[in-house]
Amino acid sequence: MVFSLYELFEYFDLPSIKIVDVGASIAKEQPPYQTLKEIGKAEIVGFEPNLEKYQELINSSMDNELYLPYALGDGTEKEFNICTGFQMSSFLEPNFKVLEYFEGFAKSSEIIKKDKIMTYKLDEIQEIQEIDYLKLDVQGAELVIIENGKNKIKNSLVIHTEVNFIPLYRNQPLFSEIDQQLRQLGFFFHTFCPLMNCPLKPFLPAQGRQGINQILWGDAVYIRDFTELSNLSSESLIKIAIIMNDCYKSFDLAALALKHIDLQEDTDCFEVYIESLNKTKSK
Repeated sequence: MVFSLYELFEYFDLPSIKIVDVGASIAKEQPPYQTLKEIGKAEIVGFEPNLEKYQELINSSMDNELYLPYALGDGTEKEFNICTGFQMSSFLEPNFKVLEYFEGFAKSSEIIKKDKIMTYKLDEIQEIQEIDYLKLDVQGAELVIIENGKNKIKNSLVIHTEVNFIPLYRNQPLFSEIDQQLRQLGFFFHTFCPLMNCPLKPFLPAQGRQGINQILWGDAVYIRDFTELSNLSSESLIKIAIIMNDCYKSFDLAALALKHIDLQEDTDCFEVYIESLNKTKSK
């Protein structure tokens, strides 16, 4: 990170970011909003239905963090498939016709247990009144969560969601379907970070991942339609700028949001930001 907007504009009382993290279990990778969490500017409501993982979150939680043991979905009871590899467990059934083409995937997707789990609609979660930043990592349940959370999601600012390009589960909604739904809610695709490629069997590369171009999944970031930013409040604009700068180093989008603030408030945030970026580059 070059610098935080909380540091650059420390003379302003900048707001914290209201984050909803669906699939918040502790992993080796840090969440994309880690920088906000470290400086104490993240207000997190997280969901993790696995009780063991949920307890880990509770044990490590800090101020401004609330974790709920709910599975989000369409509000009905679903059968949850617990797989050999925890990361493959899903409400959807593994698509072994596809998984067999990738080393180790079929084995880690073997179902060892099925549990009945009640799901809850995001729109009906009372603990959430406002979402600035939504993160989804739910093994194929992204679309159903979005469809049953439209009223809250349509007013959010940034969405970070896992998307699949190849159906690792049966009847799994893919990137195109999620993209279409989010565009209907007023979002533009921004970037991928990262994309996951994997070699097709029987090819096993001798050296690294050179020549491996089959993309399976990735994380997609969406932003509110940037042609309509003038319709947002200054508070929403500064939140977009903070997330884009601090979490993604998307300096152009951060600068655009700051320019709209200047037009609304007669400030010089854009000039200060550009000057600071140029100073950082010259070091």
